[in-house]
Amino acid sequence: MTLSTLAGPGEILQDNLKHTIFSWQKQSGLNPLNIERAKGVYLYDRNGKRILDFSSQLMNVNIGHGHPKVTEAVVKQMNEVSFVHPGMITEARGLLGKKLAAISPGKMQRSFFTTGGADAIENAIKLARLVTGRHKIISLYQSYHGATYGALSAGGDPRGLPHGSQGVPNFVHVENPYFYRCPWNSKTPEECAENAASHMERVIKSEGPQYIAAILMEGESGSSGCIKYPPGYWKKVKNLADRYNILIICDEVMSGFGRTGKWFGIEHHGVEPDIMCMAKGITSGYIPLGGIMVREEIINQFNDKPLPLGLTYSAHPVACAAANAVLDIYRDEHLVENAAAMGSYLEGKMKTLIQNHPSIGDFRNTGLLGVIELVKNRRSKEPMAPWNAAPPEMEITNKVAAKLNELGMFTFVRWNWVFMAPPLCITREQIDEGLEIISKAISIADGFCKD
Repeated sequence: MTLSTLAGPGEILQDNLKHTIFSWQKQSGLNPLNIERAKGVYLYDRNGKRILDFSSQLMNVNIGHGHPKVTEAVVKQMNEVSFVHPGMITEARGLLGKKLAAISPGKMQRSFFTTGGADAIENAIKLARLVTGRHKIISLYQSYHGATYGALSAGGDPRGLPHGSQGVPNFVHVENPYFYRCPWNSKTPEECAENAASHMERVIKSEGPQYIAAILMEGESGSSGCIKYPPGYWKKVKNLADRYNILIICDEVMSGFGRTGKWFGIEHHGVEPDIMCMAKGITSGYIPLGGIMVREEIINQFNDKPLPLGLTYSAHPVACAAANAVLDIYRDEHLVENAAAMGSYLEGKMKTLIQNHPSIGDFRNTGLLGVIELVKNRRSKEPMAPWNAAPPEMEITNKVAAKLNELGMFTFVRWNWVFMAPPLCITREQIDEGLEIISKAISIADGFCKD
């Protein structure tokens, strides 16, 4: 068999369909986007169609596509050394650790590098259990922390339910402070925060605080619906952790690296975690890399005994070199500041869309991490598709998603949510372009609204 290096679009499609496996979806009847190149906020398929990337792929291509400085850094590193044992050191590794210490909240000065977000979560959980001698982890029902067994068990995403019988034990879930659909029918966001924190404390007491190693939460909610934490909620959780001597693990895999208009989502809440997980935006998705930041006093417990954590590709020099370049791009091109400014612009433009589209029940956004929640009736808040909808219940939102694709947009559509998380380099004109496409697509949903 000869392997062609000049395959056409049809052959590329068939090679992918016949010989690769696609995540989170059925394996037959697929017609995936066939991407040839990408630049800035746009993708280009092999037929020349330009596609506006309005979700930074999976909320990770923060600097935009095709930045040459990352390519240069990777090539330079590979010309020097492409891999070393993780017990060895490279200039790229130390420099990255130094840069991360400079931007991380609070007293977190030490990095342990992983290959992505899920194993960052896994290692954070292991470390919390090691240093506390406790075994239970508290997390939120509507959350996502990764797809490995431990990370999937920690989250509350329904994609984990088929694996539930073999899930990792000792994860305890609590209700989200989801004000738009508040479980306690709170009248204000502040009341929702108080009710949610009181609920968490009751669970802590019931589970036995002496057995709880950590509370694990996203810095800002992401793919579970961008459920904004009401004012004061994060601080109330931190107070509970301090009261019961429980560690805080903050998952910044999605909300980190400028996505919310600050370096990390938790900075909006004035809380310092004990362990912080990161990935995605650390390399802008160009090369897989993740890690955890840890307070010095935690890692000091292993000064005189071995740390039982390890990965073959920990601190991979090429990935570290890519991350160093990406962190420089954030700084030099003022992308964190642009995310905050463009987030404010997006929120202002959304006011018109909300007025014009009765299907928009709620809009939640922090920086450039936002979601439109589609409903059939604003008063009853009946969703256009229920949470964890079965395929027959997705007819309306599938039509919306198909229209977005037809009009030249890629974004994350899930149940009754349309996500808006474009690359942080986006301009006002490109946001206008995206919102015009979204407006046309959700007009379909408007037709299903009830008075």
